[in-house]
Amino acid sequence: MNKIINLEILDVAFIYADTEIEALNTKELVPKMVTRRRLTRAAKIVIYLADKVSFKEGRIVYGSSFGELTATANILNAIKNKEGISPTHFQNSVYNTAVSYLSMLYGNTNEILTVSSGANTSLNVLKSGAIKAMDGDEILLLATETLNIDGIEEVNNCLDYLECGVALKVKMSEKESTIDSDTFKKEKGLPLSVQDMFVIAQNIDSSKKNIIEVRL
Repeated sequence: MNKIINLEILDVAFIYADTEIEALNTKELVPKMVTRRRLTRAAKIVIYLADKVSFKEGRIVYGSSFGELTATANILNAIKNKEGISPTHFQNSVYNTAVSYLSMLYGNTNEILTVSSGANTSLNVLKSGAIKAMDGDEILLLATETLNIDGIEEVNNCLDYLECGVALKVKMSEKESTIDSDTFKKEKGLPLSVQDMFVIAQNIDSSKKNIIEVRL
């Protein structure tokens, strides 16, 4: 029998756009220009989402199936064209880039776990977050995809939204679940890797306690 952990959803935020998300308030949220210039698209999104759920310090579980695709594509193009690789692109090409910038911005020295598992990415973020929440901490769960790279239209035939991000601030609950996320309709056109968290965020009723079952 699978173990079940109940999570109370304390706050949510989500955002998506067909190509590039606008109005991320990056200039206000990251006042230092030298830091702001280094941020990836995913980093700007997670900083925006963390601000929306009033998170500055604590443990984070972050997921992305494709990771820092722009930085990776820039490195591959440089290799193809026999050009020098930008140190910034190299630095920004790892999967935990976005949440690392978020933690540096607020001086957050708590644990960060990064998950990447294809279409199951945000589901596994939920599962990992549920396990982490068993000690009573509030946990920030994040998932993003930033797919708007040069030439993406040549291979994309199923996604309507190339940039997206979702945040859930959660804690473990001993109470029974109040919502069944299996009944929620998914947002068509979003990457499968973010769907499990998106459907929860989009269907939260802020006027009551929202508690979901997470089956490990």
